[in-house]
Amino acid sequence: MERGIAVLLVACIGVASAMYGPKSDVVTLTDANFNDKVVGSDDVWMVEFYAPWCGHCKALEPEWDKAATALKGVVKVGAIDCDTHKSLPGQYGVRGFPTIKIFGLNKKSPQDYQGARTAQGIVDEAMKTAKKVVSDRLSGKGGSSGGSSGGGGGGNGGGKKPGNKADVVELTDANFEELVLNSKEHWLVEFFAPWCGHCKRLEPEWASAATELKGKFNLGALDATEHTVMAGRYGVRGYPTIKYFPNGPKTQSSAEDYNGGRTAADIISWASDKAAESMPAPEVMEIIDESVIKEQCDERPLCVVSVLPDILDTGAEGRNKYLDMLKDIGDQYKKKSWGWVWTAPGFQNALEESLGMGGFGYPAMAVVNSRKGKFSILKGSFSSDGIREHLRAVGVGRGSTEPVRGGWPPKVVKAEPWDGKDGQLPEEEDIDLSDFDMDEDEGKDEL
Repeated sequence: MERGIAVLLVACIGVASAMYGPKSDVVTLTDANFNDKVVGSDDVWMVEFYAPWCGHCKALEPEWDKAATALKGVVKVGAIDCDTHKSLPGQYGVRGFPTIKIFGLNKKSPQDYQGARTAQGIVDEAMKTAKKVVSDRLSGKGGSSGGSSGGGGGGNGGGKKPGNKADVVELTDANFEELVLNSKEHWLVEFFAPWCGHCKRLEPEWASAATELKGKFNLGALDATEHTVMAGRYGVRGYPTIKYFPNGPKTQSSAEDYNGGRTAADIISWASDKAAESMPAPEVMEIIDESVIKEQCDERPLCVVSVLPDILDTGAEGRNKYLDMLKDIGDQYKKKSWGWVWTAPGFQNALEESLGMGGFGYPAMAVVNSRKGKFSILKGSFSSDGIREHLRAVGVGRGSTEPVRGGWPPKVVKAEPWDGKDGQLPEEEDIDLSDFDMDEDEGKDEL
């Protein structure tokens, strides 16, 4: 039975076999494998129920695929063709396509996903669900997935779920490179000595964390007294020593020192933060219609609204520098799940007026709390340092705010997206001088 934390997004998107082929990270689900893979699993799944003929499902396909790739090794993403597999839609109350369900700790009661249908929105919800599952398990809440007893305390005080030692991967000099360095997944590796008292105290915590994090992080252990090659390579001088190997391609120099606590809760929290850090930076979305504001502002804790200078003032190179800077800053704040949007002067006048922008010139920025109907405008420099300073203040509740003028949301008009090119000055009309008699005043005296 699969274990660990995974979010199965099962959505009805197109034909899974066609839309999500063997190279896709989206898991193909069927009537035959659904119970085994999803209901009988300790993983968290987000599930999309789709129909092959559904236009909205086809539109979701690239975002779903992108989310599955981003969440690989952290959460699971799946899709089921409801035209072919007809028993599950009725069982889970699917009445339209695509429908997305989140199968968390309690598989008998999946939750509807109501977030943005973008890769970023899906990833944000997946991470939030995964963290909640970890928190619930640590507090002793049982799940109802596949054969779990969901029981109470046993002899393991504090409500902590007992770990399974088998979930800790046994590493050796012989298999270390293949399992760890050749893997694209996260690894935490404990270098221990059998006689070490601190190692013995860490053992049940390590096993508990390995069980909770299975499918999200790999936890391994290497006996450094027996497998001395790897212990020497990574400079192990004391026991236990814990090294972190990030996800993605690795080299022998990829190892980082683990600097968290040594309880299962500490290890899980540290690993969850590392997983969040590896998520892609949020996209900075151009405001071309109301849906962008809804997804990036109405469904987020805060949204950062920028009005960049006219394309004639900056050219494509200058505008892209601004967008790259905003994306870089967004990467720093991605764990907060804020929305990031932009427009150019004159395209969304009502939005500018509602946020008091325009009077300070361009570029301009405001941070919006749509639920409270308030905003905080950037009064410092529109630079990396200036924006970061402003966002730090906003993030801790400092800085001046004021109500959105005219209420939120403001009127948003449809606009053509920027084509990525330099702006073009309007062509001037040629004047035909033949229409003028240049000699008609010849012979007249000048004053």
